[in-house]
Amino acid sequence: MGKRLEGKVAIITGSSRGIGEAIAGKMAEEGAKVVLVSRKIEGLQAVADKIRAGGGEATPIACHVGHQDKRQAMLEQAIDTYGKVDILVNNAATNPHFGPMLTIDWGAWDKTFEVNVKGYFGMTRLVVDHLQQRKAKGSIINVASVAGQMAAPMQGVYGMTKAAVISMTRTLAMELGPAGIRINAIAPGLIETKFAQVLVENDTFRSMVVDRTALKRVGQPEDIAGGAVYLASDESDYLTGDVMVIDGGWTLG
Repeated sequence: MGKRLEGKVAIITGSSRGIGEAIAGKMAEEGAKVVLVSRKIEGLQAVADKIRAGGGEATPIACHVGHQDKRQAMLEQAIDTYGKVDILVNNAATNPHFGPMLTIDWGAWDKTFEVNVKGYFGMTRLVVDHLQQRKAKGSIINVASVAGQMAAPMQGVYGMTKAAVISMTRTLAMELGPAGIRINAIAPGLIETKFAQVLVENDTFRSMVVDRTALKRVGQPEDIAGGAVYLASDESDYLTGDVMVIDGGWTLG
């Protein structure tokens, strides 16, 4: 049986650690050439070395996805390296404010929207333009959050950005479906990453989530990677505009 992403090129933002690293590793295992993107090259280089050691192909590119000129330069470098892009995983995110929603300062507000919404939208627009120039099908995967589908006390603006990502996913799926470009979202629950450290290490919050979760555990980055590979592969060729909730059953009840 062949590898599911053989011959495909994938850009994964926020791939120096956590969910992005797990997705990049799994996509490389499935035959994709992966472009690793994050603000700092050091973390990306370590991930690229690990992927190459396992027989995969990876190119690390430092890029702040909230800035248009940097996004453009990164995409051009990816195309120069591999000739094309077929898959985009929008995963880079920030959450600088942990506290009551109304206490956020405007700087933190702007930063959260710049990375989590504008960054996703800007990357999507660039990759869609590239796919349409090639008259090629493609798959775009937006990493959202269950925080975008429910109340998100103490991280309300982050939740707002993830709700915006889900809305964007559904609208673009309708608009781009005729071109064969599929756009889906993944909404992880509580995942044990450095990004979610303040939540995972808060015993009260962690216990509240685990008690409500059907599988009675916090998720791991690898729990998200399999869903991303499915959405990127031809196996999901008739799936678009979907929000794949991977939360261990946290939001069931």
